[in-house]
Amino acid sequence: MKLIYTDSLVVGAGLAGLRVAIASKERGLDTVVLSLIPAKRSHSAAAQGGMQASLGNTVKGMGDDEDVHFQDTVKGSDWGCDQDVARMFAHCAPKAVRELANWGVPWTRITEGPRQVVVNAEKVTIEEAKDAHGLINARDFGGTKKWRTCYTADGTGHSLLYAVDNKAISMDIPVHERVEALALIHDGKRCHGVVARCLVTGEIRAYIGKSTTIATGGYGRIYEVSTNAIICEGIGQALALETGVAKLGNMEAVQFHPTAIVPVGILTTEGCRGDGGLLRDKDGHRFMPDYEPEKKELASRDVVSRRMTEHMRKGKGVDSPYGPHLWLDITLLGRKHVETNLREVKEICENFLGIDPAKEWIPVRPTQHYSMGGIRTDKTGQNPQLKGLFSVGEAACWDMHGFNRLGGNSLAETVVGGMIIGKYVADFCQENTLEIDTGLAELFIDKVRSEIDDLVEGKGTESPFVIRKEMERIMMDYVGIFRNGTELDKAVSELQGLLKRSRDIGLKCNKRHANPELVEALRVKRMIKVALTVACGAAVRTESRGAHAREDFPQRNDKDWLNRTLSSWPDENALSPELSYEQLDVMKMELPPGYRGYGINNAIAHPDTEKRELEITQILSELDEEADCHQKQNAIMPFEVPEALMAKNERLSDKLNESGRVQAVRGIAK
Repeated sequence: MKLIYTDSLVVGAGLAGLRVAIASKERGLDTVVLSLIPAKRSHSAAAQGGMQASLGNTVKGMGDDEDVHFQDTVKGSDWGCDQDVARMFAHCAPKAVRELANWGVPWTRITEGPRQVVVNAEKVTIEEAKDAHGLINARDFGGTKKWRTCYTADGTGHSLLYAVDNKAISMDIPVHERVEALALIHDGKRCHGVVARCLVTGEIRAYIGKSTTIATGGYGRIYEVSTNAIICEGIGQALALETGVAKLGNMEAVQFHPTAIVPVGILTTEGCRGDGGLLRDKDGHRFMPDYEPEKKELASRDVVSRRMTEHMRKGKGVDSPYGPHLWLDITLLGRKHVETNLREVKEICENFLGIDPAKEWIPVRPTQHYSMGGIRTDKTGQNPQLKGLFSVGEAACWDMHGFNRLGGNSLAETVVGGMIIGKYVADFCQENTLEIDTGLAELFIDKVRSEIDDLVEGKGTESPFVIRKEMERIMMDYVGIFRNGTELDKAVSELQGLLKRSRDIGLKCNKRHANPELVEALRVKRMIKVALTVACGAAVRTESRGAHAREDFPQRNDKDWLNRTLSSWPDENALSPELSYEQLDVMKMELPPGYRGYGINNAIAHPDTEKRELEITQILSELDEEADCHQKQNAIMPFEVPEALMAKNERLSDKLNESGRVQAVRGIAK
């Protein structure tokens, strides 16, 4: 039995995992990161458009601050998020962007003077302030009031991941590559590490740590077509689920991105629409203003995806051998802009479609993109049921996204969440001792080894590849953008049948090392359990909220469903998860539920909403007339982050206000 000991154990080497590891190492803690692949190939590198942070440097971002970013995030979540967490996030995002600049991220910068941009399909000229010259730029994104998305052309994730990984390398943080965690080691109360398998040699190891942080990304690959990397299979969530103790949160909250290319499903960034790109139907008609006249193409992602689907259902899609699609038109941006700020999109179109997007429209349709659900954590990133188990990034339900994530908030969450939660992980490691009974570790190692023995030496007849393909089809057909009770019940029933079949998997290749068939067999039964948490949660939630859209229950129902779904797995023989619910307390919200701003306002109100609004009015009336925005916010809903991150953010507008020149640079399209 091989045991490897450390203080802070991190599973996943994307931005979120590496940022937690850096925070641990900064405290002098021994830190080990496990990764399926080399760190710089993590899915974080695929993020194109940018990272939201309320810097307020560009003229189109003037007046932006934590309040506006917080409000956009809460409304984007359709009031499903934890507002304390959304506040923590919005407060720390500017700090994270500036820290990343110090680590070498080449953020796109502002040049003073006039520049031409596209707004609502028209070319306009905006004037950037002299004082803003050289500061970090921002572009427009869906669901935001201000231009807030900081970027490096359309390769932001790539830039961030390389900078953060280089920082980890400079700190001598070891990343154990080609290693897959297959079980959490726990005693029912505390997590002590993981059992992992080397994908090259087949060796089984136990990694023991004071803390264990799951940062394995989302679960998009339970769907047939996804913008996710092929490693985003939900195994991190499955590890927590299989403990029978730790719970997952909001697993039915799955986002579809509006503009993935057809047929392969590779993403074209929201930056295309943020920079002025348009959506067109088979007649060349720009249809989004017909549905959302105010935000048009820059409505929130879930809204745009549904409007696109509705439009194709009306027969307005372009027929193709791969089904109907719509067009993304970025030709009006001009070749220089496309080749400078959207160069990755240009290369994707050239390599996978054989087209030049500077002069041809791009075939797109909504495709699975992001998982709002994940391992349920408290504000510090720790799982409430299993002490010592932390989670961060897309693997977690921290829960700043609720039922829909704004574009640019995911890349931001990886580094902002990693920055905040990393400090809490380090605190935990310093305040707790390493407690492990080697017999407990051996018990979990034996369990994993027995599972492998049964697959390699057993006489099962089911193919893991066939079962997985069926699971992906079920999720795509029945648990998609629009959902209904009949199809969701069918999904649950068919997934349960697949789970039974997965217990009779047999292998054609009996190697214990470097065996892709064995890897698939170990993963697929775990993936089906994750898929069942999504389908079961969606079937029971009889309302529409954010990305969870029920055709048979089209209203957002705050009265009965203003809560967070919790999923746990009863025992290894169970065929479905146990569901419970965590109520969201309206009386503690800074922003009580209201109209989100899209379509008709058909929400069923929570009985405490009006009461909380009156209470907030009363609280503000009792403050001193000279109270600033920070004092008002603190009076309504105080929040905490680690002391080192509590300082206020400075912005260009503060400097201009001091000099009395702020009015001279506020926003002006000529």
